[in-house]
Amino acid sequence: MQPDTLGPTAFIDSDHPAVQAFATEQARGASDRERAVALVYAVRDGFRYDPYRIDLSPAGMRASTVLANGYGWCVPKAILLAAACRAAGIPARLGFADVRNHLSTERMRQTMKTDLFVWHGYTDIWIEGAWRKATPAFNFELCERFGLLPLEFDGVHDSIYHPFDLAGHRHMEYVNQRGSFDDLPLNQILASFREVYGGTLGSDSGTDGLQASDFLADVAREAPAGKRPV
Repeated sequence: MQPDTLGPTAFIDSDHPAVQAFATEQARGASDRERAVALVYAVRDGFRYDPYRIDLSPAGMRASTVLANGYGWCVPKAILLAAACRAAGIPARLGFADVRNHLSTERMRQTMKTDLFVWHGYTDIWIEGAWRKATPAFNFELCERFGLLPLEFDGVHDSIYHPFDLAGHRHMEYVNQRGSFDDLPLNQILASFREVYGGTLGSDSGTDGLQASDFLADVAREAPAGKRPV
């Protein structure tokens, strides 16, 4: 374990009053494992996943901003989970990987021109002497709508995206591990986004067509028939 995985950073602002209040309320349990599990579900289901509303500014990527907004995409939600764990006295850090996402909206595919999602974020949590991976991105209702298996976390096994959805179709494929970081490597992420997506993602680009669109409305139109709307 690294000692600086417990303290606040510029993005993992675990000393923010709102983050501390959230951790106090949600970190229920008698052990670090139980409290970490509770925090994973609180972030997963308490904050709506929205990959259209990406704010790549330093303020937009802080854990406290996710709390204020009530939504986030995979990286900010991982940041919030790391901050909540640290606020609860549980060491945590950020993990990243490049993944191929075989389930996205048509608008995302047209905007990104690829199914490669670089710097997909998850959280490493130090539990009972080992780092455990937890991925709090997709809230339960969204998984239900898209016909995905919601990711469970028991604090013992790593929890990353299932390779197949409920129908057996390929969903998420990890193609490159970026490693673990004590704070958000924002400059590296920005450089990769510009290289891969050509400045089409994030509110700092000024040209992001996703920002003016409604992710949930697109999901409702494209998700498998018969699923309950989000």
